[in-house]
Amino acid sequence: MAEEQNLNEVLRIRREKLKNLQEIGRDPFKIEKFERTAFSTKIADEFEEFEGKEVKIAGRIMAKRTMGKASFIDVLDRDGRIQSYVRKDAIGEEEYDIFTTYDIGDIVGITGTVFKTKKQEISVRASDVKLLCKSLQVLPEKWHGLKDTELRYRQRYVDLIVNPEVKKTFLKRNKIIKAIREFLDARGFLEVETPILTTIAGGAAARPFLTHHNTLDLDMQMRIANELYLKRLIVGGFDKVYEMGKMFRNEGISIKHNPEFTNIELYAAYEDYEYMMEITENLVAYCAEKALGTTVINYQGTEIDFKPPWKRVSMHDLVEEKTGVDFYSIESDEEARKIAKEKLHLEVEKHMTRGHLVNLAFEEYCEKDLIQPTFVMHHPVEVSPLAKRNPENPLITNRFEAFANTWEIANAFSELNDPIDQKERFEQQLKQRESGDEEAHPMDEDFINALEVGLPPTGGLGIGVDRLMMLLTNSASIRDVILFPTMKPIE
Repeated sequence: MAEEQNLNEVLRIRREKLKNLQEIGRDPFKIEKFERTAFSTKIADEFEEFEGKEVKIAGRIMAKRTMGKASFIDVLDRDGRIQSYVRKDAIGEEEYDIFTTYDIGDIVGITGTVFKTKKQEISVRASDVKLLCKSLQVLPEKWHGLKDTELRYRQRYVDLIVNPEVKKTFLKRNKIIKAIREFLDARGFLEVETPILTTIAGGAAARPFLTHHNTLDLDMQMRIANELYLKRLIVGGFDKVYEMGKMFRNEGISIKHNPEFTNIELYAAYEDYEYMMEITENLVAYCAEKALGTTVINYQGTEIDFKPPWKRVSMHDLVEEKTGVDFYSIESDEEARKIAKEKLHLEVEKHMTRGHLVNLAFEEYCEKDLIQPTFVMHHPVEVSPLAKRNPENPLITNRFEAFANTWEIANAFSELNDPIDQKERFEQQLKQRESGDEEAHPMDEDFINALEVGLPPTGGLGIGVDRLMMLLTNSASIRDVILFPTMKPIE
């Protein structure tokens, strides 16, 4: 209770200071512009060039030490911190008296010359200090900072001010986003935009967010994937397309899942899943080099090397290696279910085929060991409804998932382009939906029509950008790489 009263008193005093400034015609909120000529990091890196020269800097006061007729303040600008030395005889007695009322958190503009103190700290000797914004709130205490994770995500603006490593994470994110575009643009991919609002949320198995268009009096959905629109563009004659943007899935929240997330999908006509493997491993390596200067990362104590080529392994072969069971050599699904239950202790359902069991055994026995980047290929047909069958083995598909740190970070395949087969699969999905599966894929007649016009042989790839960001920035939670993660409002 006493702490709350003290805080309320501090907030009251800050408002009184603002009122006093306004009464003497020094309202900081009336200032529209301050022209900066230099920034903290550049001054530090190029001190010999700046020494003795006048600069104009601006930023937030993060520390203040007053010693009678002189003060030191630490100013945080866009790049980092720099110290400023403010003397009464340099800026004038009246201005200095006003300056002493400034608080930590206030934003100031400083004109002065660059020099080094006796302790060899690069500083700006102020000749003028202007208050550009009065902070009416109190920043978290210096040594403890803003540590409450829930509060950090809710007040990201404060998190960015008091936790420098957070800002560095999002600067790295920006580098990675740019690197993705550079990589794909250089290989002839065209960046496009497809609808976020649609009447059919297709392209993945997920529950959509629902909304309503008032003018059209039409129920609509937010996209869960952009796959079907991008394939339409391949039908239309674009050879290589990609889109990086927000997807929305009305599902759970965890350290690896946020309902609103960034995804990239790309499609290339006349290419296959093996081409997409080459794209994936080289794209991720390129991003790591651009953001970190190396393909070797340390994620939460584990060293991972993204240097191509990555390991390639068949899902079925990996399952047989880990479990000793060759499901495809078993004569019947019934016998396979019995072995899976009794020998591997898997939770088996009555409808499961040998293909389902291969996938289930992989999830239970294999994923946990996929630390280094690995392409797991040739998924069973039963779990790959949009992928082409392997011509040499119709039980498997020409599909892969890329794994690193045990996580799936990419999914790709040679795209199904048979409209008759596709319509049959959609119809099967409709039956599942009628049986209560809310994530079953809806029928999309226009997409079927597009396939009937003719989709050339095509390779497609999807990458979860936020999950990749976690790895490349050593972030423990997906909420650490999303500026404003989805959160329940405080009552």
